[in-house]
Amino acid sequence: MRTPGFKFRPFSRKQLQVLTWWHDDSPVRSYEGVIADGAIRSGKTLSMSLSFVQWAMTRFNGENFLMSGKTVASLRRNVLTVLLPMLSACGYAYDDRRGDGVVVIRDGDTQNSFYIFGGHDDRSQDLVQGITAAGALFDEVALMPESFVNQATGRCSVDGSKLWFNCNPGGPTHWFKRRWIDDRIGKKLLYLHFVMNDNLSLSDTIKARYKAMYAGVFYQRYILGLWAVAEGLIYTMMTEDNLYDEPPTALYSIARRTIAVDYGTTNPCVFLDCYDDGQTVYVDNEYRWDSRSDEAKRCGNPQKTDAMYADDMAAFMGEEPERACQIVCDPSAASFITELRGRGFYVKPANNEVLDGIRVVGALLQKRYIKINRKCKGLISEMSAYMWDDKAAERGEEKPVKALDHAPDALRYMCMTTLPDWRKGIR
Repeated sequence: MRTPGFKFRPFSRKQLQVLTWWHDDSPVRSYEGVIADGAIRSGKTLSMSLSFVQWAMTRFNGENFLMSGKTVASLRRNVLTVLLPMLSACGYAYDDRRGDGVVVIRDGDTQNSFYIFGGHDDRSQDLVQGITAAGALFDEVALMPESFVNQATGRCSVDGSKLWFNCNPGGPTHWFKRRWIDDRIGKKLLYLHFVMNDNLSLSDTIKARYKAMYAGVFYQRYILGLWAVAEGLIYTMMTEDNLYDEPPTALYSIARRTIAVDYGTTNPCVFLDCYDDGQTVYVDNEYRWDSRSDEAKRCGNPQKTDAMYADDMAAFMGEEPERACQIVCDPSAASFITELRGRGFYVKPANNEVLDGIRVVGALLQKRYIKINRKCKGLISEMSAYMWDDKAAERGEEKPVKALDHAPDALRYMCMTTLPDWRKGIR
């Protein structure tokens, strides 16, 4: 298969380093691999994937190679949709055998197989067992578990094999930074740090747009390209400008309504009444039941059942047909989802990607695309107290403190599950 019509953009000096480091006249040609990290949209992925294939096709014939992303879908979206037309424009032919998870690339009499993998969790390491490879490319390696990367790199046992890693930064205690970047001299790896200016195809307007997509620690990582620590308050970008007293005129008639749920029995249960007009998410009302509160104890039966919560949902949503809407629910609340569906509610289990969700909510707050009614006192209070977990950071993990997080979780569910990718900063 050949794909005509692909046009090359000029390569920056940093990209040219990636493209040529393995050439015979390069002073670092004997290195065991290359690491490219830094800002988003800085040209890492394009130059790394093209160089990886050109190196493989120049140095080997009839060998197997590994190409890994966080998922197979993300690798195809972020790498192959651009790489394959580029290869065709360079004169290579390829056969993308999706059913077998392999792309066979040919250049005259030279033919090599590139196996596609997703390194989503620790179980992913089982996928690469048994294969012998002459090299591996890891796209978004900081999003992969260490066990998968260790297993995949261990499969590269052919003489002359090399390793290729690219990623956006995480925290300074991340396993990849500590064991690969910080030890790059011992491992004999070339390290190249990218910024947006290393991508010559980006205009100043596009750079400004990407800079506006991120806030807090995610701005430091994805825009500045720093391995920055996540500490302290999470939503420092939330201000009075994110609050309102009266909703915009005609909001209820023009906006899509969603009720977001963070479910709890002993912990608080929260419903958020959200309206999305296509640009701004308005959180207009909230329901909260805390079985440990004084109010709950006074009622004599503080811990509610699924049926009781479903009754409360019906009252919160409203009985009129025009008030009916979708419910986005905590995916772990299987019994409550079953109860709601049994009563005829339309329920969608929420996307529970925590770090991505925090990034999306933070960016929307920064741009004032999330507005919260002042009467939602529980949500406002918890958003102002939502913290990164310092003890988890000491273990090299990144996650928020599991306290005062019920309403922020519900808001994250709503944004991650109902908003299109372009509004979440995913291109």
